[in-house]
Parts: sequence; C-alpha cells; structure tokens
Amino acid sequence: MRKATHLVWPILAGVFGALFFVQLYFTDSSTRAPLVNIYEAESTPGVTASSSGEVSYQQAVGRAAPSVVNIYTRTIVRQPAHPLFSDPLFRRFFSPDQLPQRERMESSLGSGVILSEDGYVVTNNHVVSGADSIVVALHDGREASAEVVGLDPETDLAVLKIDIDNLPNITLADKDFRVGDVVLAIGNPFGIGQTVTMGIISATDRSHLGLSTYEDFIQTDAAINPGNSGGALIDARGNLVGINTAIFSKSGGSMGIGFAIPASLALQVVEDLIEHGRVIRGWIGVEIQELTEQLAQSFGVEVRSGVIIAGIFREGPAHKAGVQPGDILLHINGQAITSGRTLMNRVAQFTPGDRINLEVMRNGDVLELTTVVDERPRTRN
Repeated sequence: MRKATHLVWPILAGVFGALFFVQLYFTDSSTRAPLVNIYEAESTPGVTASSSGEVSYQQAVGRAAPSVVNIYTRTIVRQPAHPLFSDPLFRRFFSPDQLPQRERMESSLGSGVILSEDGYVVTNNHVVSGADSIVVALHDGREASAEVVGLDPETDLAVLKIDIDNLPNITLADKDFRVGDVVLAIGNPFGIGQTVTMGIISATDRSHLGLSTYEDFIQTDAAINPGNSGGALIDARGNLVGINTAIFSKSGGSMGIGFAIPASLALQVVEDLIEHGRVIRGWIGVEIQELTEQLAQSFGVEVRSGVIIAGIFREGPAHKAGVQPGDILLHINGQAITSGRTLMNRVAQFTPGDRINLEVMRNGDVLELTTVVDERPRTRN
C-alpha cells in the first residue's frame, strides 16, 4: 500500500505537465496576440481581411460606388457649310447671318459624384462646360437630365442638379490623408462602364501643373483614364478623398500619375456655387514675382521668404493700402508668404470685407500696412 501511494505523485506530476504542454502549444491562435498586426473588418470598416491574409475592398466600393455616376454630354457645333465660306477674303462679301452653316453633334463622357440626397452632383468643369445637354446615369440604371448649377474654371469644378428620388450620397473622409494611404478611383473610363482601380496616394499639395488657377492636387498611381474625370477617389473605408481630374500621360492612357482635387476644397467650391452661383474669393489686386536668391541679392536683402510686388491694380485693395511696386510682401496677418501660390491661396480664403495686415519690406525697412479684402474678379467660363 505504501508503494502504491509512493507512485501516485510522479503520475500526477506527469499529468499536470502534459496539460500545461497542451495548453501552451495547442491553444486556439485567436486567443493569443498576433505576431503581425493585420487589418480586420471590425477595426477598419470597408476592408475585409480573411483568415488566409487576403484583403478585399469590396465593402468600401459597395459604399461608394452607388454615389458615382456617368455623365454624357452633347454639344451642337456649327460650321460653315463649305470650306470656302471659312476663307476671310470670301467672308468679307457676306454678313455672318448670310453664310450657310451646317450643324454636327459632338458627344463626350465623364463621371460625377452625388454629394447630397437633394440631387447635387459634383464633376469637373471641363466635362460639362459648353454642353447643350447633359444626362446623368446612375449606378442602378436610372437616368436623368441635369442642369448646371454653377461652374468654376479656376478649380475645374462644376455642380449639376438632377431630380431623382432615393438618391445615394457619398460620405467625406473625416481624417487627413497621407502619402502611402490606399485609395481607389471609381469612374467611367472610355465609356465602358463603372470601373474601380486601386493605388496609393503618391504625393499631396501638387501645384504648378498648369491645369487650373488654384491647384492643390492629390497625386495617385490609381489608374485614371479618359472618362474618369469627375469621378471619386475614395479611401479604404469608402469615404470621398478627392475628385479625379487629370493625368500626366504621353500616350493618352494611365501612366501611374493621376491628380485629384481634395474633397475639402471641392466642398468649399460646391457650397459657394450652390449658394451664390459662383465662388467668392478674396483679392488684394497685386501681380507678383517669385523672390529668388539672385533677386534677393540684387535687392540687397537677406530675407528667405516673401514675394516681390511686380504690379498693382489701380484703386485695388493693395493700392489703397499704400503697397508699391518693388515692395517685398513678407507676411499676411502674421503668416509667412513663401511663394506666389501660397499668397494666392491664402488671400482667396478671406471673405470680401475682411481687414488684413500686410507686412512689406521697402528699401530695407519693414512696414505694417492694413487693407480691406475685395472680391476677386470673375473669369470667363
């Protein structure tokens, strides 16, 4: 009996050791901390991650795609009935009303994004400018004629209005986007139908591209092709990041360099177009020249930032404040002016009637001037 009792303790120790071994190595992996963090549907709405590691953006596309529309435009082009009628010498003998003309129809296509259940659609100005008729085709197959609410060539944006019930509308991204974030472009390339392409944000704050007056583009390598203009650039959650606008291409197709207008800028323009029919921007009436190192030396100054006032509009805000050609504009309301683009964008954000402080350098002396912002003159569409 003593011998049997003596054997019990080794047996029990072996059993407990085996249970500990099983608990350590064969526990369900879901109860242990992962070695590598992965995106999961619960933590990143719009992105689906399977147990095999495959990632899908189906939920993000499902949220955003119904709000992206196809836009078809038609423009009537009138031409002389015969090439001879285009000859300036021949036209001298006839008034414009007497020259016979023929008409032909030009069609084009693009994309747009529904911003509200009221039927407001944002697209690019170059998609609808000059069109005689505009048709908007929804993701669910419904179509409607659209009227132009307003155009803004200076940002290449336009707002349309359609009258359809039960419209889906997109949500705007509520966080700052960063270089490297995954984005998806949704549009109607080449008229083949709604298409989704994926990429990342390649750069932000792109300007000096010659695409529009006010440039603050998102650059992406998500494929953007003709017909994508005005479509949506969304994040991995299906929220609107930007409005696809242009591509850099030597072939006419996507080369991995596309540009989109940030959604925050587009929303500001849209609100003005809906409320006023135009975009109201601040203006102080100056022409500027960039301050290079060579010019700074010629002026005998050591400033690292600022712009040179090259010209002034008579009776404009700057002229009334006492700004003179040759002055170096350093600050507006205490904020440094680093380039002409910075100056233009900053002044545009002021409301006409706002009083602002200008800090300029003249002949080596720093002067404080005050002026009242006026409204920027409208450009022709």
